[in-house]
Amino acid sequence: MSRHRALVATLVLAPAAACQATDGDLGEVSAGLTGSGIDLVAIGAIAGDRPDLSRATSGSLENGVAGNLLGGLGSGIEYAGSGTFLVVPDRGPNAVAYDAAVDDTTSYINRVQTLFMELRPGAPGAALPLALTPMLVRTTLLHSSQRLHYGSDSELGDGAPALNRAHRTYYFTGRSDNFAPAAVSTDPGDARLDPESVRLSRDGRHVYLSDEYGPHIYEFDQLTGRRVRTLALPAEFAVAAQSPQGDSEIAGNTTGRVANKGMEGLAITPDGDLLVGAMQSPLLQDGGTAAQYTRIVAIDLHTGQTRQYAYPLTNIGTVKKPKYPTISEILAINDHEFLVDERDGKGLGDDSAAAFKTLFHVDLAGARDVSGVTGEANLAVAAVAKSVFVDLVELLTSHGIAATEIPAKLEGLTFGPDEIIAGERRHTLWVANDNDFLSTIVDSHHPAGIANPNQFFVLAIAPALLPGFTGCLPGRR
Repeated sequence: MSRHRALVATLVLAPAAACQATDGDLGEVSAGLTGSGIDLVAIGAIAGDRPDLSRATSGSLENGVAGNLLGGLGSGIEYAGSGTFLVVPDRGPNAVAYDAAVDDTTSYINRVQTLFMELRPGAPGAALPLALTPMLVRTTLLHSSQRLHYGSDSELGDGAPALNRAHRTYYFTGRSDNFAPAAVSTDPGDARLDPESVRLSRDGRHVYLSDEYGPHIYEFDQLTGRRVRTLALPAEFAVAAQSPQGDSEIAGNTTGRVANKGMEGLAITPDGDLLVGAMQSPLLQDGGTAAQYTRIVAIDLHTGQTRQYAYPLTNIGTVKKPKYPTISEILAINDHEFLVDERDGKGLGDDSAAAFKTLFHVDLAGARDVSGVTGEANLAVAAVAKSVFVDLVELLTSHGIAATEIPAKLEGLTFGPDEIIAGERRHTLWVANDNDFLSTIVDSHHPAGIANPNQFFVLAIAPALLPGFTGCLPGRR
């Protein structure tokens, strides 16, 4: 076992103390901090044209792509202590067209990847103070000990992975037809899973994942990848008529989440008591994708009780702002304040220039519960207030990154350990991109091709800008 894999094995059940400054001497750096209070201090990347550490999934998927292709790591990211981070790809490598009946999805087995992130002082003369090297140290496949529903009516046949029989369990996959046709979309027996965020439990033994398909929030054993609990979401989030084609599913329903725009973000409060999920777009009954108010749902992990909040999307179409932005992530600052990642789909991977990728600050203290409230106009009077925390496009372009090379899908957010940089203590905020399993992009902006790895951007935050911050790991300060 390698040194880093051995390190992870010791951390799985005993994460390190939270946001203490790391032991490395990061005060001796080649570049200082600006006076803005929010600085880009490191960028790291891990190539996506290689296998992950799950040899058992190395066979070809339905579209010919290897089932253990490393990629999509920025859908969700969570700090797990001592330099390790949990990251999740979404439903798999479906950029290769092969069968529109299932939206080109495959029986890719969902998984959590564990990375060791090595931060060190940058080289003399480097543009950024720190250098970052991500290393893959563990791959954990997600499964259920209870039987799951796999597609059997499709021309593709049964969507159950062959690994089910070999390992005597039931793996979750990204294939869109893996559901029970007669059930609502929040049936926990569905095998289809599109993970979009990952959070660590207070005891470090379990992880929570949000799912776009259901939507669902599942709890998994971090060590084994076995599902141990399903957290019930409000009934109005489900759709009654499921379809393996997203457009057909939208057309066949008048209530529930919009297909492929379900539970995108997930936060856990630092005390480990509350999960807070963010819907990517408004529900169908609230106006759907073109409407302004999407929902945040808070779930008490002890009682299962839920509260809902109306979140106003910045969606007045201008040159600067997209007509229909979406939420990609939510991150807890404390038990009532959160950062929300709202973005367009522009940038590297879309053959366009990034324009709107902004982290907003929201405070849910005293906000009105909109459970039972329906419709855009009714949600408007209860919408939570928000303010800009940082414009990521402005920040990245100010460091010489062209807008056409800013990843289109900056989706993952987590707080990391505090660092001492140039003699000053800073909180760190990590931003990850989902590269859709495409390690190289060829488009009109990059006709010769450009590398499109999974990237990790580290921001240093002055403590004064997060006065209510209570720790980067649940329950550990």
